[in-house]
Amino acid sequence: MFDILLWGGSGNFLGDSNIQIIAASAVIILSFLFGEISKKTNVPSVLMLIVLGILMKIGLDFYFASQGIKVDIKEALKPILTVLGTVGLIMIVLEAALELELKREKVIPIAKAFTVALIGLLLSIWIAALILNQFIPGMDMTKAWIYATPLSILSSAIIIPSVTGLSESKKEFHIYESTFSDILGIMVFYFLTGQLDAAHGGGGFAEFGGNVVLTIVISLIASYLIVLVFQNIKSHTKLFLLIAVLLLLYAVGKKFHLSALIIILIFGLLMANKELFFKGALSKWLNMKEAGHIYEGLHVITMETAFVVRTFFFVIFGLTIVLADLASLNVALISALILISIYVIRFILLRIFVGKDIQPQLFIAPRGLITVLLFYAIPKGAEVAGFQPGILLFIIIATSLIMTFAMIADKRRTGKAVRKAESNPIGYEVWQAPTIESVSETSTDSGHH
Repeated sequence: MFDILLWGGSGNFLGDSNIQIIAASAVIILSFLFGEISKKTNVPSVLMLIVLGILMKIGLDFYFASQGIKVDIKEALKPILTVLGTVGLIMIVLEAALELELKREKVIPIAKAFTVALIGLLLSIWIAALILNQFIPGMDMTKAWIYATPLSILSSAIIIPSVTGLSESKKEFHIYESTFSDILGIMVFYFLTGQLDAAHGGGGFAEFGGNVVLTIVISLIASYLIVLVFQNIKSHTKLFLLIAVLLLLYAVGKKFHLSALIIILIFGLLMANKELFFKGALSKWLNMKEAGHIYEGLHVITMETAFVVRTFFFVIFGLTIVLADLASLNVALISALILISIYVIRFILLRIFVGKDIQPQLFIAPRGLITVLLFYAIPKGAEVAGFQPGILLFIIIATSLIMTFAMIADKRRTGKAVRKAESNPIGYEVWQAPTIESVSETSTDSGHH
């Protein structure tokens, strides 16, 4: 991340490697503190990281101006942002998959989350595409669908760490929904961009469906092989080797135009549900104890890596933000219309599939890592000069703020209900059993009568 500081040259403090180490360490420490603050306040730590990046950019701009150095921070950091975003995405999906239990009682919640994620994604893309096509010069519907897709994907990078304080059922719903939204959104994006490329497009839905099926088959085979091989490796350094293998599979899958994120999802599901995948004859091939050790170690490493990568991704994203891009009436109008469509669609779907209790789920729909990553992946042939990056920034910041306020309001509402219950305890009376004497007296009285 801090390669940008090297522009200061070796003759000043920004070129000092110790300063760069101090800066990187400080960012990680602040990120941890932001996470603790987030638990207390429900303000997403990701939002605080973006603000930190913006403040750092202001400081760097001031420093470069004072030194007479001209630097386009946004363009210089774009390649780093892309790599960090890809690794972060893999780690976040793997982290989520390792926590998903495939049990009979989970079928309904998973089906609901998948349905809401899929229909919500497609409807949001369609409405956003209509808005972009209407208000942006040179934006035909084909390109509008490509631009609308990143704006319609939920950010699991923001949602998963932000919903830990919700009830188990609501937290589970958001983990499922955001993970499905990530995967389905990326598949839709590359399907749409593939249609622009004569070498890989033109196959339509048949080719797309075949691609998904092929990816699932390869994912299952690769996942079984990885577990069987790695459970027999005795070295204590095999977990990062496993991460390297998964990154390799993802990158190779992308090169062959497969839906590579499915590979990560299926491997994570297999590790989290070993008993389900290694049934019958396959069970004799599994060393449950060793596989359990791999799962526990992988879970810790994945969480730690996702934390670090997510930290630097959103700080760098903050560094690339140009606040002037937001100062446009056209940007505000287009963004507001897209935001309205997001929450109207979400309200209808949640009422249909979840019921009346949709607070704060209705407002937990932030855009983030995937949105930025896919926006930078839009092919040259699909780029529209009239599209203003401020729309992207406006929607990311607005959805994060809306989620923040909704989470804070929900926490206050829950706290108020708890305090009310504590202040009005249920009344009770002590029951006293009749004494032997009173029973005897009653019997005697009865005898007299």
